[in-house]
This record gives sequence, C-alpha cells and structure tokens, in this order.
Amino acid sequence: MEIKKTACPYDCPDCCGLLVTVENGRAVKVAGDPDHPFTRGTLCPKMAHYERTVHSPKRLTTPLKRVGKKGEGKFIPISWQEAVDTIAARWQEIIATDGAEAILPYSYAGTMGTIQYSAGHALFFALGASSLDRTICAPAKAHGYRALMGKTLPTAPQEAQHSDYIVLWSISMLATDIHFKHDVDIARKRGAKVICIDTYATKTAQWADEFICVKPGTDGALALGMLHVIERDGLANEDFIARYVQGWPELKENVLPQYTPQKTAEITGVPAEQITHFAHAFAKAEAPFIRLGSGQSRYGNGAMTSRLITCLPAVVGAYAKKGGGMLTSAAGSNAFDKDIIRRPDMEKDGVRHINMIKLGEVLTDKNLQPAIKSLYVYSSNPACTAPEQEKVVAGLMREDLFTVVHERFMTDTARYADIVLPATTSLEHEDIYYSYGQYVVQRGSQIIPPVGESKSNWQVTQLLAEAMGLTDDFFQQKEVDLVNHIIESTKSAWSLPVDLSALRSGEPVELPMPENYKLDFRTSSGKIEIFNPQMEPALPDYFPPYYAQDKGEFILINSPDPRILDSSFNEREELTRSGIMVLQLNPVDASRLQLQAGDKVIAENPQGSAEFVVKISSAATPGTAVSEGVWWQEYTSCGNTNRLTYARTTDKAAGSTFYDVRINLRPLQKKLDNNQKA
Repeated sequence: MEIKKTACPYDCPDCCGLLVTVENGRAVKVAGDPDHPFTRGTLCPKMAHYERTVHSPKRLTTPLKRVGKKGEGKFIPISWQEAVDTIAARWQEIIATDGAEAILPYSYAGTMGTIQYSAGHALFFALGASSLDRTICAPAKAHGYRALMGKTLPTAPQEAQHSDYIVLWSISMLATDIHFKHDVDIARKRGAKVICIDTYATKTAQWADEFICVKPGTDGALALGMLHVIERDGLANEDFIARYVQGWPELKENVLPQYTPQKTAEITGVPAEQITHFAHAFAKAEAPFIRLGSGQSRYGNGAMTSRLITCLPAVVGAYAKKGGGMLTSAAGSNAFDKDIIRRPDMEKDGVRHINMIKLGEVLTDKNLQPAIKSLYVYSSNPACTAPEQEKVVAGLMREDLFTVVHERFMTDTARYADIVLPATTSLEHEDIYYSYGQYVVQRGSQIIPPVGESKSNWQVTQLLAEAMGLTDDFFQQKEVDLVNHIIESTKSAWSLPVDLSALRSGEPVELPMPENYKLDFRTSSGKIEIFNPQMEPALPDYFPPYYAQDKGEFILINSPDPRILDSSFNEREELTRSGIMVLQLNPVDASRLQLQAGDKVIAENPQGSAEFVVKISSAATPGTAVSEGVWWQEYTSCGNTNRLTYARTTDKAAGSTFYDVRINLRPLQKKLDNNQKA
C-alpha cells in the first residue's frame, strides 16, 4: 500500500492537492493533502471519493463501434487497431473530397492538465482542420479585467486573510470555490465582514453576513451606483487615484451622474438605501477585497459588467492596502510555456475558426462550406453542456457526420458517436497542473495502470498522428518528456525562481509573487485604465443584457450544483440520486400559477423546452426561476437547461451567455385515469 500525491484535474478554480492510497494497482482512498498551501487538506464531496469515479463499473474499457441508430447507444467492442484505422480512413476520405476544414475537433476542460487539455491541438493544426475557439467559459470576465488592468497579476486569494471587508461577487463559494473559505474564515475571526452578491439566495448567500440580491445581468449598474455614491460623498481615494488611476475624472463627468441610488435601484432591484450603505462600507473599509466569480459575465453585457466591477477596488485604493484587492482568475498559467504542447506554429494560415458555442448552428447549417463531415470530441460533452441543445443533437444525428468521442463514460455525446474511444482518468496518465483560482502548481504522475484499454488524450493523438502520416518528431515524445519540458519552461516563464526539484517530485509548489505586485500595473500607461483608448467604448458604461428584449415571464437562473461539476460526476449515483431537474420558484409566483411543490412543469422559449419538478423556495426572487446543475439525459425526461439557452455571445471576447435567458412555464398535463375520463 502506498500513498501518492497528485492534483485534482477538474475545471474548478481550487485544483486541490490529493493524497491517493494505492493498493494492488487500484486507488482505494482519496484524501486532501494538508501540505497544499491553498487547499490545506480538505476536499469537496465530489473528490472525497474520486476512486469511485476512477473504478466506476460504468467506465468504458474498450474501443466501441456503433451498430444501432445514432443516439440509441448500441455499440460493439473493437480493437484499438480497428478504431484507429477506421478513423484515419474516414478522415483521409473527407480531406480528399471536402478538404481538411470539414474536420472539427471539439474539446474543453474535462481535464485541466496542461498536457492532456491541449493534447490534440497540434494534430488538428497539422491536418489543417477547422480550428476551435474555446470560449465557452468566461473569456468576457478576463476581457473586462484586462481592459483596466492589462497583464497585472490578479490578487492572490490568501491576501483576503488580512481583509476587513470581503465581497463574494457572483461566486457560489460553497459550491465552486470551497477552499477560499479557509482564507475568509481567518479574516472573519479577525473581525472581517463578508458580503455576498448574487441573483438568488445561494448557500453562500445564506452563510454571508449580508446578502445583496441583484437582478440577473445588472451587476454592472450596481457597480456604477456604488461609484456614484463614492464620488458624491467624497469617499474616493484621491491620492491613490492621482498616482495610479487613469480616467476617473472622465467617468465622474460623463457616466456617473445618471446612476443615482434611485436610478440604480430601478435597474438592479437592490434598494437605494442598501446601495448607499454598501458603497459607504466598501469605501470606508481598511482593506476591501473582491472575489469575482464568472456568473456575472455570462450575459450579453458580461465583459462590460466585469470592467465596471473592476473599477471599484481602483477608486478606493484597495491595491495599496494589505488584504485589499481583487481576484478574478489567478494567473498561475503564466508559470508555464504552454506553446510546448499547443504548438500554435503548426496552425495553417487562413484556416477557418469556429466558436465552440456555435456548435449546434454549425452542425445544422446547410449552407456552410465546407460542411463539417467529422467531429472529434474529447474532454467535453457538448450534447449536454453546449447551448441550443436541440440543434446540437440534431447535428449529431446527421448520418453523414462521422463522430468520434474519446471518453471515460457513455455520456450524452458518446451515445451519438460512430466510434467511442476509452479515456484515462488523471490517475492513469502524466500531467502537470496550474490553477485559475490560486497560485500553486503541481505535477500529476501516473499512479495506477490504465483501466481496461483506456488511453490518454496524448496517447490517442500519437496514434492518430501516425495513422495520418504525420512524421514530425513532436508526436514521438512521451508524456513524461512533455511534462519535464513544461517544468523547465518555468525558468523563463515566471519572473521569480520556482522550486523545480519539488515540482518534479510531485509536491505542490506555491509560485512566489513579486514584491509589491499589487501595485505593478502592467498596462500601456503603467496605471489602472478606467479610461482606455484601446477599448470600444473608451469609458465603461452599463447596457442591459439580451433578455431585456426577449419575451418570457421568468428570467432563468442557471447555477452550479455542488454535487457535480458541469456534466462531470453524473456517473456517481450517490451524488445524483435525488433532486436533479428541480426548478426553484418564489412562493408568490408558485401561488399565482397554482403550482405546488413536486408538480411538474414545462419551461419553454424559442430555443426549446425542458421538464422540471417544482421546488417552492424564497431563495428565488419573484420573476426568476432557478435551476442548479447540468444533468445527463438519463436523469432527465427531455434534456437539461441547455434546451433553453442561446448561442448568442458576449459583448466582447465571444463568450457564452448561458444565464441570459427568459422562459415561460406551464404545468405538465397530468394523465387522467379511466374514472376521470368517464
């Protein structure tokens, strides 16, 4: 029996340090690593039994070939040789008749490992396939931050330990960033107040000292209302602004006058008195700290909203104070030269780019030239997680679309595949990890043999490259070689020395932060740029989300469920056996619609419809409907919330707008028994 260290591979800001107990080639226990500088020994309920995912009886263990209708889920086992030969033959045929751009890779963050996440990039670049723009998460948030801060390092989460006023803005911390609670708890013991801003009363909101409930998609107006009060009441840090901020006078003169507390209240639903109180408390705090989540950026105005919120710590001088600042997404990825694995130099000039959010549209567009004739999916489950689900499924049903899915489980997408390839978990391959919520990096070595005949993303890339006649030495490298190259790259990628010996050995290594990094504003002016002439518009201002122009009685709030992560962990029955497709309604709305708890309803809009079970809860505000989680089809009667979402993209950076949705509700018609019919 051995205990080995590794990191959590999932799309979560925390990237936990793990201690995995291995016995006879099997993972038998997974615990948190108490020596990890950020996660500090605790795990979320999902990872506390990661071994149940690794050794699940639902794991795919051999390549499969479809023998039934698409979506039917009927397959027979085949060999890896047959699978690879079949894929190569079809791709060569497609390239000969339609061109390489008729092939489209589709992947995202099914693993966040640096190697496995990007393992297929070079293969499809070299083939000349259509290139995928991977924008489905939160690029709008990053764009909004960079508009003011450029390449400035976001504040480290541990800084919040010294804050006296912590704002959890649009982040369900207890569901998606649980380890940040360690730092918040330390600050709380020192007297800090914790404020939660969200669109409904999440568990985090109920745990906080104060909850500010904002109308979905209007967070930017709330920030402007606060800035109005701060300016009006003389609470701005003028000394800090004079030295470090560009554009405050222009914002004061041209934008802020219209955002009085009363006007802001009309837009946001937050009472004027609460806006004023919040602005005063934030500005008067010794060291205010904002932890900004991604939810606020998943509306049509998402980049602008993030830009407006980023103004707040600048105007009060938070960055000059120990414990103050703002964390959007940490810049741990800067520690590595990711081009080592991504190889952008291999991408062919002029190749077509396709936004992954538009998958349903692209697969069903009869006028697209060349049409997509083959889809290769890995580390993603678009039939479940992509917007406009009905279009995505219609595209996957095309008989002329040759679909290959590399997966661990028979997901919704895998059911539509022609060839399914079994994938490894993070314990079965080599990789190296960074986090987007903190500044610790860690190597993840192969701990157990592959389950069945499963292979990693990189191993399959190598097989397909060879079958397609790609002879570049790049494809001959072993995973361990790539990991070692990435580790070596930290010497030049990170500005301060990193303990490479500890990193090579698998220990979690905290990246050293430059002295006074919070005041090192890496912008073209060297200042925080509220006024940024390179942006359009140069001054930030609020505009409404898309749903303001849509028809529908309710605003749909899509929110994370702590039991799963995107569509991952749906395979774990102990996590998924209750309360899945639930729609939370305020008692006022439920009464008006004559709905009771447990009733079934159909939510519908121009995109489609989905069936939910009603839960009556004051956590939801009147006029909103709350659904948590992205669930596999086997747990739903007719698809999940993505039957209702749009492929519209954000104002900047072409991000997703999953939360920018209106719906109508109607009760599900109950079947009448024979006596009732009579």
